[in-house]
Amino acid sequence: MIASLPMYLRPANMAAHHALWALIRVGLRDHGLPAPDALDENIDFEASWAHPDLVLGQICNLPYRAQFRDHVTPIAAMDYGLPGCTPGYYNSVFIVHRDSAISDLRHLRGRHMAASALLSQSGYGAAQQWAADQGFLFAAPLVTGSHAASIKAVATGAADFAAIDAQTWWMAQQDDPLTGQVKVIGTTPASPCMTLITRAGQDAAPYLAAITAAVASLPESHRQTLGLRGVMPLSPDAYDIPLPPEPEAVLA
Repeated sequence: MIASLPMYLRPANMAAHHALWALIRVGLRDHGLPAPDALDENIDFEASWAHPDLVLGQICNLPYRAQFRDHVTPIAAMDYGLPGCTPGYYNSVFIVHRDSAISDLRHLRGRHMAASALLSQSGYGAAQQWAADQGFLFAAPLVTGSHAASIKAVATGAADFAAIDAQTWWMAQQDDPLTGQVKVIGTTPASPCMTLITRAGQDAAPYLAAITAAVASLPESHRQTLGLRGVMPLSPDAYDIPLPPEPEAVLA
């Protein structure tokens, strides 16, 4: 059995992540549910989501909608109290170089985008969702592999703009000096935040109870480090968002 909470894990908040898992683990066991002693911090994202013995995972809503909706049990979306987002939702910030003349999101049309991954809602899907609302789509992007690499691509001029998960942006501003080389010019539409899942066929209720109690019991210092306000169960139709187009189908 495995548990993995990888999406916002970084050296600065590792202790807080471990403390949160320790509380969740106790709660799960109190509800008669199996739980591993420690988080698996090395397993590949997709391998964890597909693992037949997944106890607890954390998935972006784009891969959930595109590939895993019928193969896992959703529990709740994480809530970070992000500006402009209702509980359980998040968005992305559009960044450009700090010296860029671009100040209006409409001027991003035809510009070169950096994307963390094509299966990332915050790094790709949300930006295409915004563009579609404006009547166009962004051209195939430079795929960087991470939000940190996308920030670097914009800071160094390898790309004109990027969409960065708002929670990741909050964390990056605390420890990534390259954030000083870029500026925020707007945000994407909001969508369900990182969603906690377990393997298919499970009753979500005891998992939700254990996680809710764990977040409430987390020491305030750890809660502030994580920026975590709580978890919010969402209705299934909250995830009924069109998938972004394949890059080869995108016209600038």
